[in-house]
Amino acid sequence: MTDRIPYSIPKEPGRWRAIALAAAVHAALIVFLWIGVHWQSQVPVAVEAEVWSPEVREAAPPPPTPTPPPEPIEKPVPQPVQKPVATEAPPPPKVVQPVVPDPEIALEKERKRKVQEKKDRDHAEQVLEDKERQRKADEQEKAQEKKDAAKLADKLAAKQKAADDKKKADADAKKAAEADDKLKQKQEAAKEAAKKAAIDKQRKADDAASDKRHNDDMKRLLGQATGNGASNSTGTAAQSQGPRGDPGYAQKVGAKIKGFINFNVPDGMAGNPSVEYEVQLLPDGSVASIHLRKPSGVSGFDEAVKRAIERSAPYPKDKSGSVPSSFIGIHKPKDQ
Repeated sequence: MTDRIPYSIPKEPGRWRAIALAAAVHAALIVFLWIGVHWQSQVPVAVEAEVWSPEVREAAPPPPTPTPPPEPIEKPVPQPVQKPVATEAPPPPKVVQPVVPDPEIALEKERKRKVQEKKDRDHAEQVLEDKERQRKADEQEKAQEKKDAAKLADKLAAKQKAADDKKKADADAKKAAEADDKLKQKQEAAKEAAKKAAIDKQRKADDAASDKRHNDDMKRLLGQATGNGASNSTGTAAQSQGPRGDPGYAQKVGAKIKGFINFNVPDGMAGNPSVEYEVQLLPDGSVASIHLRKPSGVSGFDEAVKRAIERSAPYPKDKSGSVPSSFIGIHKPKDQ
């Protein structure tokens, strides 16, 4: 059965539909290529952009004008002998296809330019803000420095005023103290003057009393000497001892003691007070005891007189030929 019937390929279904679809696709491809070539052949619109920086910069100096090199001296070149060239047909001109820029690249460049401009603008604004912030900070710092300087000046002025007030108060206190001291000195001087006047008055009274006692003693001694003379004539009365038997003995002894007194009268000494000693003597003329009956008020002079009495021993005998048992010595500093 196979040998009798020849083999035949069956027809595919949808053959005409596939052919029509292929023709439509080719036609669309041709149209797309034509539109693409036509669109790329148009001159693209150039976009120019200027980028400005907010920072002020000095323009770069123009480049120096280059010095033209010296022109070389041309040497004559021998012309080669041209050979006849066979005439040939010129080559066909080359067709240069214009370089069509890619729109995507242009868009990308424009986007980058705008982004860069935004960055530059933001940076410029940030720089301006930083400068303004720094300016305000500087102004605040200067204002604070002025306030601190004013406070310091006020503090120094107050301190100087306090020092001046204290100095003035000290000066016033010093003046008041000096016035008080002067007043006290005047009062002390007045008291001292009154005291000296009282002392002088007392010394004058004492001197007057001492002179009166001395005169009384001398009168008594003279009276006793007269009485003793009458007794001697009768031979019943005992001979008196000491100055009572010899009125000139006191002056003799006083002159001897005066020679041993070593005392310098102070300047400005008021009055001439007297010191009175009662001296007890031994039979050989040596001093048995010294009794201060009345001081002069000048201790140095009293001690000088006492030492002079001690140094004057032994004392001489009186007119009776014996040493008196005692005598009274009266001395004054200005009489030495």
